[in-house]
Amino acid sequence: MEGAELELERRSRFLSSLIEKKKAKEEQNQYEKLNIRVRASDMPIPLQTRAFRCARDLLDSMPAKLDSKRLALSLKKEFDSTYGPAWHCIVGTSFGSYVTHSIGGFLYFSIDKVYILLFRTAVEPLDQS
Repeated sequence: MEGAELELERRSRFLSSLIEKKKAKEEQNQYEKLNIRVRASDMPIPLQTRAFRCARDLLDSMPAKLDSKRLALSLKKEFDSTYGPAWHCIVGTSFGSYVTHSIGGFLYFSIDKVYILLFRTAVEPLDQS
């Protein structure tokens, strides 16, 4: 009986991995439709999806010229209000950076030819002495 249980467990893991691969492929196809390319990430998928949607909506609402300052400020405010303070955002067509971020709070991606770096830093309370 143990052999049968092990085989069922192995098949279950195999099927689960196939399902995960299919979901990942569908998600990638969805990103390609939005013309999004993840360059580096340490952020959970739901937060990434939120960032992609917000960025795409903001870019679509802008006139022909990119307003990188407005886009960065809007993404920062969106993430500050939804996920707590200390989010930072850099937007542009060419920039360099070296940042320290909180675990699970880093996303660097591109939409069209616009590059977006969104990250969170740790917030420490001020001493009230």
